[in-house]
Amino acid sequence: MSDKAAVEEVAMTGAKPTFGAKLKAHFKKWWWAHLIVFCAVVLIIALPLVYVGYPNIAQGDINDSTLTVESMVITDPTPDGFQLNQKQVIGSGSIFHPKIYSFDADVSLQGSPAFATVTVPEVQARDDAAVHVEQWVDLTDADQFAAFSTAVMMNEEFNLGVYGEPDLKLGALPKIDVTYNKTVTMKGLNKLKGFKIKSLRFDSDREDGNNAHGTVFIPNPSVLQLSMGNITLDISSNGTALGQSFLNDLVLNPGDNNVPMLSNLSNSKLFDIIGDLPAGAPTIPLTIVGKSSVYDGKEIPYFTAALKANELVVDLNILEVI
Repeated sequence: MSDKAAVEEVAMTGAKPTFGAKLKAHFKKWWWAHLIVFCAVVLIIALPLVYVGYPNIAQGDINDSTLTVESMVITDPTPDGFQLNQKQVIGSGSIFHPKIYSFDADVSLQGSPAFATVTVPEVQARDDAAVHVEQWVDLTDADQFAAFSTAVMMNEEFNLGVYGEPDLKLGALPKIDVTYNKTVTMKGLNKLKGFKIKSLRFDSDREDGNNAHGTVFIPNPSVLQLSMGNITLDISSNGTALGQSFLNDLVLNPGDNNVPMLSNLSNSKLFDIIGDLPAGAPTIPLTIVGKSSVYDGKEIPYFTAALKANELVVDLNILEVI
């Protein structure tokens, strides 16, 4: 009987498995099920983040970014295109700095059809990231560029539209496409307000067919540098045609421009107007309208259109310039 009691005592006092031991045994047996659940949870969270959240955040940062054109140089113009050298700066307050791949951007006067497509080089997006565009630009719509050039000439400010769909990539995340749709406000030529004839000297002995030469002052408050070629201007006073003036090889730089001028004017008509001035009135009103822009022997229609749109009225002080 003592042996039976001993056996029963051992069976009753044996230790039960702890919770940790049970949990360990459970995971050892069902690890594959938990792995499936874990992967499913990760995918449920990660996939929307990568394929919905990431694109939305990227597009939002693109929308919030700014674009500033610091300089725009147009050279070698032809009726169908020109050489462009442009520096622009991207502004962004985002904590993310993705790579924006090179893309083709349609460029237009805001609210109008595009006049050209420009290739924007690859850039790492960050605040004050500089982008340099240097290329030959073929005009896709010369009439629209003429309208754009006229808007630049006639307005204190104008809006440039830039639209494209670049690829974007942040770190190890997949490449996605975003929409780049920006409006850039730039200063225009403001009708060449401040234009002035600084000097005018008659010289009947010239061999080029002109009878006067002088200097004109042309202000340019914009960041545009324009190679406009040979400019012909029609000159009149109170409806009386006086002749023409010529600004040859004109390069209009940002800031103040003092430009040599040649003229072929009717002396008799000019002196008749001077003779009809009231006593003590030293000025005569001149109306100056652009007639044409010719570069390398070809008329440049978009520059001609801008010149024709702008009628300049200046007072010629006879005592100062003649």
